[in-house]
Amino acid sequence: MLASVTVRAPAKVNLALGVGPLREDGFHGLATVFHAVGLYDDLVATPLPTGSGIQLHVAGEGASEVPLDGTNLAWRAVEALVPYGGSHDVSLAIRKGIPVAGGMAGGSADAAAALVAVDALFGLGLGRETLMDVGAELGSDVPFSIHGGTAVGRDRGTELTTAMVRGTFHWVFVLAEEGLSTPAVYRETDRLRAGQPVPEPEVPAELMSALRAGDPVALGKALRNDLQTGAVSLRPLLAQVLSIGEEYGALGGVVSGSGPTCAFLARDDEHALDLAVAFTASGVCRTVRRAVGPVAGAKVVDQRAAG
Repeated sequence: MLASVTVRAPAKVNLALGVGPLREDGFHGLATVFHAVGLYDDLVATPLPTGSGIQLHVAGEGASEVPLDGTNLAWRAVEALVPYGGSHDVSLAIRKGIPVAGGMAGGSADAAAALVAVDALFGLGLGRETLMDVGAELGSDVPFSIHGGTAVGRDRGTELTTAMVRGTFHWVFVLAEEGLSTPAVYRETDRLRAGQPVPEPEVPAELMSALRAGDPVALGKALRNDLQTGAVSLRPLLAQVLSIGEEYGALGGVVSGSGPTCAFLARDDEHALDLAVAFTASGVCRTVRRAVGPVAGAKVVDQRAAG
C-alpha cells in the first residue's frame, strides 16, 4: 500500500447536449458530446488507521459550498470501492480549480479522482473500464471524467464512444456569482417544453465533422445545449453574457451543461485572451478562465511509497 496518491481530474464542457423527454425512471435520455478541458481539481488520498473512517478536506475557490459528508460524490466513490478491496479509512484532500455548481462536472471530477486514487492507493488493479462502470452508479458525468478527451455520451451520458478530434481548441469560461442546481434546470426545461413534442436526442453531424476537421469556426456554429433555455429562464443574466460573447467575436458560445458557466470558443490563444479581457471588463461575471481542450481524464500525477 502506498503512503499517498495524487490524482488530477479535468472539467468538462458539453459541446452538444440533446435532452430527450422525461422517462418513467425519472431520467432523460441524452445525446451529448463531452469535451475535457484544462481546468482541474487535484485530490490527494492517504490511508488512515483502522477505524478512522473517511475524512474529507476541501480547499480552493468555492470550497465552502462543497459538502464534507456522505452526500459528497468523492466520499461515495470511496464507499463504492470497499467491496472491491478498498477501505473506509481514507483521507481525501481536494483542491478545487473547477467551478462549484458551474455545469462543468466538478463534483463528478472529484468522484473520478477518488476512484482512480483509491484504486492505486490500495493496489486494487481494477482498470479504467471497471472504474467507469462503478462511476456510472455515482453520477452521469463520472465515467467521462475518467475517460477524458472528447466522447459521445448516450442514455444518461454513461455510454461513451471516443470521438475523433484533430488539434486543440481554445476556450474562455465565464463564471457566474452563484451556481445553479442541475435538477432545477432539468425541471425548468421540462416545464418550458410541456405540451410540446420532444424528439429523441441526436448528436449534430456538423459538430462531429467540425471536430474531425479540427475546424474551430465550424465547431463554434455547431454548439448546442437543450438545457440552455431552462438555465437562462432561471438566470436571465446568462442571455446578456451570451450576447456579449457574440458581440466580441467569439466563434460560438453555449451554457456549459446545466450552467451557469458559459463557454466561448476562440480562434486561438491570442483571441481567447482578448475575449477574457472583454468579459472581465464587462462586469457581468465573477471571474473568467481560459483553457484548452481536449485533455486527458483523471490520472495519477504523484504517488509516494509508505515508510
